[in-house]
Amino acid sequence: MTTTTSRHPLAGTPAPKDLLCDVPALLAAFHDRRPDPGAPAERVAFGTSGHRGSPLKGSFQQDHVLAVAQAIAEHRDAAGLDGPLFLGRDTHALSAPAADLVAEVLAANGVTVVVQSGGQPAPTPVVSWRILVENEGTDAASDGVVVTPSHNPPEDGGLKYNPPEGGPADSATTSAIERRANEILEDGLRDVRRASLDHARREGLLREEDWRLDYVRDLDAVLDMEAIARARLRLGADPLGGAALGMWDLVNEVWGTSIETTCRAVDPTFSFLRVDHDGRLRMDCSSAAAMAGLVELAERFDLAFGNDPDADRHGIVVPGIGLLAPNLVLAASIDYLLSTRRGWSPEAGVGKTVVSSALIDRVVEHAGRSLVEVPVGFKFLAPGLLDGDLCFGGEESAGASFLRLDGTTWTTDKDGIVVNLLAAECLATTGEDLGRRVAGLEERFGRSFYRRVDLPAEPSLRRRIASLEPSSLGISSLAGDPIESAITRAPGNGASIGGIKVSTRSGWFAARPSGTEDIVKIYAESMLGEDHLERILEQAREVLR
Repeated sequence: MTTTTSRHPLAGTPAPKDLLCDVPALLAAFHDRRPDPGAPAERVAFGTSGHRGSPLKGSFQQDHVLAVAQAIAEHRDAAGLDGPLFLGRDTHALSAPAADLVAEVLAANGVTVVVQSGGQPAPTPVVSWRILVENEGTDAASDGVVVTPSHNPPEDGGLKYNPPEGGPADSATTSAIERRANEILEDGLRDVRRASLDHARREGLLREEDWRLDYVRDLDAVLDMEAIARARLRLGADPLGGAALGMWDLVNEVWGTSIETTCRAVDPTFSFLRVDHDGRLRMDCSSAAAMAGLVELAERFDLAFGNDPDADRHGIVVPGIGLLAPNLVLAASIDYLLSTRRGWSPEAGVGKTVVSSALIDRVVEHAGRSLVEVPVGFKFLAPGLLDGDLCFGGEESAGASFLRLDGTTWTTDKDGIVVNLLAAECLATTGEDLGRRVAGLEERFGRSFYRRVDLPAEPSLRRRIASLEPSSLGISSLAGDPIESAITRAPGNGASIGGIKVSTRSGWFAARPSGTEDIVKIYAESMLGEDHLERILEQAREVLR
């Protein structure tokens, strides 16, 4: 869960009217404002998962979308990809118009674009699943785009490219697309081709499929759906106004489960949300403040869960406990999966980001599996899930996916839907919810005290932290313990972590600058207690000044 050292007085309360975005003004800025390619903040910039921004800041305009779509079309041509492209989106106000622009450009470039039937949104994991199904046993010529800024505020927009491997594109691919898109912007969009949606439909270049239903029908390949249905669990789900809305009805229809969607509101202002920890509206299913509405209903259910707008993140709510921290969900899910998935190769490892909890390390070691640590970003976990080297991949920000029951690939992007349903499977088959499973893990391996703090940082400080070397820290101990390691590259793949991580036997901190905001993210964990965690954070702040 993303946390800071202070909590806004409105956190967890219904959104006041003065916090809601002006959607007509937002759309006008999106269509009418021209970005300045000479201003760094107004250029196309792919972060860990796509380009994100806001029209109100000049960072997500119509021109950005057109340029990125044209760059993707040219990338496909150069890569020899001639299969259909699967275009999904979430429910942010900008997502539908941006998705239409992507379809116009791709169709004009001769790309067959497939969208969810009925003009409905399609979650990120469904797009990843559909790409992999299309490419199975072929030359892998299909790919996808998802138009979403993830859990970002209502005034933001975003889009990401998923190559034929199904997951987020690697850094080389996104760098090439970013570079070409900025060239197109600088040249006044002269190379952008566009065709009307009507023309695209007439030419067979834009068609619809009901991927969501097909995905739901396939869920028994990755989960014990019959066990969930037999247990007749009282399950609650809050899609937070996102693309998971309607998915739970389909699960009930196909599998006979009893999942109650607690909020069916869809509103581009997201006026039904609870205020997040910092006083902003954010559809973060890993935030107790944003999920306060579902947490208040927890005692009505045996288990409840939520998703962010593109449903690639999970949020698990347990009665008597509340929202489980994402790291604890990962640890308990891994523990359950490694004890039940007989079809998985014993050689397959478990992947996590370097800023995820050390509790995961202990669970994986106890199970006799190898641990693979990668930088922040699910794109670093996707290759292992594709080739089976990883049976599970998870990141600290409530994203994960895992293999099918037979050990083959399910998705290579984060799948909040199956992680939520896995929590239901665990309860159905063992009688134990993830909260109780976490308590058992902490009894065996120790309790985790984890926090992320965002500190304001000017560009010069962000650059300095991004280039830190262990030798420049000038410390030999952390919160009283000898430093055992200080790394700038991930042990699992040798890639730069974009910052530094310092570890002792009982705790660690990591620091990395944001790629899109003037902040530095400090992650820290103690296996001793809150006081020890505070000492780690205090020393981390001193070192980073």
